[in-house]
Amino acid sequence: MDNFFHKYAPLLILGIAVIFQYNLFVTPAILEQTHREILKEVSQVYITKSEFVIMREQLSDINKKIDKIYDLINERS
Repeated sequence: MDNFFHKYAPLLILGIAVIFQYNLFVTPAILEQTHREILKEVSQVYITKSEFVIMREQLSDINKKIDKIYDLINERS
């Protein structure tokens, strides 16, 4: 058994070094930080569903007003 550890100790140390060097295991703190970065980037690029609904209502109101103006111009012509 003692011979086994002496024989494979360098490989075990190398394996552990590779794991730490390339960050093969993610800690909860790093995962939380990455999650916050993703949420921040998404919030800068995309809008929420409620914002989309409000914007769609505003566009609908603008369309109605444009239609009223168009009708008014047609009546005067």
